[in-house]
Amino acid sequence: MPTTQNDFDPRRIELEHHELAGRVIAITGPTAGIGQALAAECARRGAEVILIGRNVKKLEAVHAEISALKTYAGDAVAEPCIAPLDLERAVAGDYDAIANAVMQRWGRLDGLVLNAALLGVLSPIEDYDVPTWVKVMHVNVTANFALTQVLLPALRASKDASLLFLSSSVGRRGRAYWGAYSVSKFAVEGLMQTLADELEKTQVRVNSINPGRARTHMRRQAFPSENLESLPPPETLTAPMIAMLGPQSRGITGRALEAQ
Repeated sequence: MPTTQNDFDPRRIELEHHELAGRVIAITGPTAGIGQALAAECARRGAEVILIGRNVKKLEAVHAEISALKTYAGDAVAEPCIAPLDLERAVAGDYDAIANAVMQRWGRLDGLVLNAALLGVLSPIEDYDVPTWVKVMHVNVTANFALTQVLLPALRASKDASLLFLSSSVGRRGRAYWGAYSVSKFAVEGLMQTLADELEKTQVRVNSINPGRARTHMRRQAFPSENLESLPPPETLTAPMIAMLGPQSRGITGRALEAQ
């Protein structure tokens, strides 16, 4: 395992079959794309997965898919847990209910992946629709802050916790017409850095990772004429994220990382 921040690259980590054995990991936006692929891979690697999303029917479908999987050693995966939460409309009590349920069942949280996000519209700032801007910023930034805040006690209760924000290239260098999505991802990077600094002397590490180009619905929204078949499927991009959630990334914090 690398011993310093500078020489650590999650893309070079060789994962063990049971890399996440015994860990409890919550993932937002687990019903499609990167989130769904990551939830399944966490389960295969031995984690108990908490599926946080707004559509109960879709959550139940992912629950069934994961429950039917086997670990890489051939054992049955741990049954995932469904936690309905609409990040656009949730109020304080909804967040508290999830935090209370986590503490009552497990007494800790070993990993939190903040994956759910809205694209909004691609438009010049001059013409950007204000209600859409507010909605994107709320879901992508404020809801991430609120969920992180209520789950921090559970993360602190873990002996080795990882908080991972899903980022974007347009959240590290602004790009014309990406509007609220780009600005929200810059804010996510700032939230990551602030939390990493605040939690530096704890057992909770905080990082962000950019999945890069992937065959997802959001990518189709952003680039409708692009050939999605030319892009890597989400399940091929999860290994660096698994590395960030497992023990091999212990001590690595405050980093803006790449999955590709």
